[in-house]
Amino acid sequence: MTGLVLKLGPHERVLINGAVIENGDKRSKINVMTPNAHILRLRDAIHPEEVTTPVRRVCYLAQLVLSGDANPADTRMQLLRGIEQLSQILTDPDSRTLLATAGRAVLEDQHYVVMKSLRCLLPREERLLAARRA
Repeated sequence: MTGLVLKLGPHERVLINGAVIENGDKRSKINVMTPNAHILRLRDAIHPEEVTTPVRRVCYLAQLVLSGDANPADTRMQLLRGIEQLSQILTDPDSRTLLATAGRAVLEDQHYVVMKSLRCLLPREERLLAARRA
């Protein structure tokens, strides 16, 4: 069986192609067979008021594409520019690998992969910002 497998907890919500779907009382598994469906777990969503750092800004832009609120073609250059700017600051090998993955994913219109890669940078960014404040 191919496609994306979503494992949902009780009452967990997910956005699929613009529709919010809520799971029932028990854990469940959903197989999404349609390629390139726009899917976002709402527990993973970044809310507009949380877009306060460079990584969150770029991640939020990818999220807007996944939610159907932004056109992939219109956001491509913004995403690539944001990833390039991040790569000038986050120069360690792990960050560079994640940013390279995100950049390739933008070019392949794989915005879930973009968001997933960038979300891995959030703890690192938080540590850097905390160290700078101290």
